[in-house]
Amino acid sequence: MTANESVEIFSKVLQTTSIIEEQLDAELQKLDCMDEGELGLLKQRRLEALKKAQLQKQEWLSKGHGEYMEIPSERDFFQQVKESKNVVCHFYRDTTFRCLILDKHLATLAKKHIETKFIKLNAEKAPFLCERLRIKVIPTLALVKDGKTQDYVVGFTDLGNTDDFTTETLEWRLGCADIINYSGNLVDPPFQNQKKLGTSFTKLDKKTIRGKTYDSDSDED
Repeated sequence: MTANESVEIFSKVLQTTSIIEEQLDAELQKLDCMDEGELGLLKQRRLEALKKAQLQKQEWLSKGHGEYMEIPSERDFFQQVKESKNVVCHFYRDTTFRCLILDKHLATLAKKHIETKFIKLNAEKAPFLCERLRIKVIPTLALVKDGKTQDYVVGFTDLGNTDDFTTETLEWRLGCADIINYSGNLVDPPFQNQKKLGTSFTKLDKKTIRGKTYDSDSDED
């Protein structure tokens, strides 16, 4: 690293530190202007919010959120989507190796996004559901909100058209469907290589992304 580069980096660090200090000063000044009653009310609201969040978390965990699990039958699918507001269901087949790739990423996301239930169902044991949901490509993720299938992730097309997509890429795609609480930027997908992208998902408006529909009538396996 050259001397000029070191100076430039140091300058950027100082600039960032200055901005943070200004934000902290503004917050402290705001708190100084509050009387004891206002501070007490603020503290009470924060405690109530924390308590509510903790109760919600316990409810999710009691319903099986936080773990990626397999359900044995179509009947169980209807029960699962009835219990939880947001459900990601992986329709898989034992003979399709790409399902194993999805399993790895879904297991990670299930632990991170406990607001959503992550399940898997063997497509060969669910002929009625596959016909009803028009699932013809394996793997397919059915994204169910409030008991209704709102979106699909069909194969790996929306994930960069590669087997080497990252967990962050799948997380972004689920965020586009509003099936998880996604804190990243929906407009810029985190693909490792933008040239591999074989879909129209690059740099789209947020509303367009979430309103997109998918055709699963493909012969791809």
